[in-house]
Amino acid sequence: MKEHLLIYGCYGYTGQLIAKLAVEKNIKNIILGGRDLEKTKAVATALQLPYVVFDLSSSTEIEKKLTTIKTVLHCAGPFKYTALPMAQACINTQTHYLDITGEIDVFVSLQALNEKAKQANCIVMPGVGFDVVPSDSMALYLKEKMPDATHLKLVLMSVGGKLSHGTSITIIENLEKGGARRENGKIIETPSGDKTELFDFGFTKKMGVEIPWGDVATAFYTTGIPNISVYNILPPSLIKNMQRSNYLKWLLGSRLLKNFLISRVKKKEAGPDEKIRKESKVYVLGIATNAFTQTKALLELPEGYWITAQTAVAIAQQIMNDQLSARGFITPAAAFGSDFILQFDHTKRTDL
Repeated sequence: MKEHLLIYGCYGYTGQLIAKLAVEKNIKNIILGGRDLEKTKAVATALQLPYVVFDLSSSTEIEKKLTTIKTVLHCAGPFKYTALPMAQACINTQTHYLDITGEIDVFVSLQALNEKAKQANCIVMPGVGFDVVPSDSMALYLKEKMPDATHLKLVLMSVGGKLSHGTSITIIENLEKGGARRENGKIIETPSGDKTELFDFGFTKKMGVEIPWGDVATAFYTTGIPNISVYNILPPSLIKNMQRSNYLKWLLGSRLLKNFLISRVKKKEAGPDEKIRKESKVYVLGIATNAFTQTKALLELPEGYWITAQTAVAIAQQIMNDQLSARGFITPAAAFGSDFILQFDHTKRTDL
């Protein structure tokens, strides 16, 4: 009988936050999983949970491990390498699939599994963390306010905070890629740092730069708005470096350089400590426009890894409790609505 929740990648920074919170929320029948025996065992022992160890190189091996698994919450990136093997195994075993990716290409490749997932009577829902639950909720909220919107801009601003190993490694693995936006319904690649714009958050004005964030894929699936851009508020020096990187793609794509940078990342602290998580904030500004006017709203959120743990566990709990009837590929906001994000502590949405 399928009754277990498998949290795979449990010993990564975010995986540990999610596993601990799932225990605190009294989710039943949790199994922890990962590729490394000692690391997986250490987290499982600390949380007094059973565990399984397997890598994602063999579909047959993955499927054997999913025999009693009802839902997989996949936390082991970079997802450009790990998402498809796990998702395909989930479909083959009629297991629900969740992950915490924010990579555009991953969302696109998983959306292509929609019909197979429906036929298998299972859910495929990537991006159940900070990527992309808050921004996806904002996209749907603005679509509801302006049903005829033709353009959507989502702007991210972090105050405080720090990257985890996993996030840093994902960035490194994609260094040679430029930007991306959606135009007339199609995703197009752009030079890194191609567009900058000054944004008004109501309490401050900041310069943002266009980035290849997951909503370029997911906000379209959720809202149907054909033109979508995502911006991040960054210091001018970092924006300049992004623009310079367009001339160094040959170097940034080097496996040797990537391995060197990843080795340096792994020597640093894994991510923000509890103090930083408590003191940091994230804002998501949304701007939707039609032929005549625009509508704006602002989400104020806790630190990104904190919100990732909260949203991922809440979504896993709902699916484990059979509270979502939809099947196939579905985005978080399409599944749970534009107000889903507002249930979490220290979240606030304001119309501007």
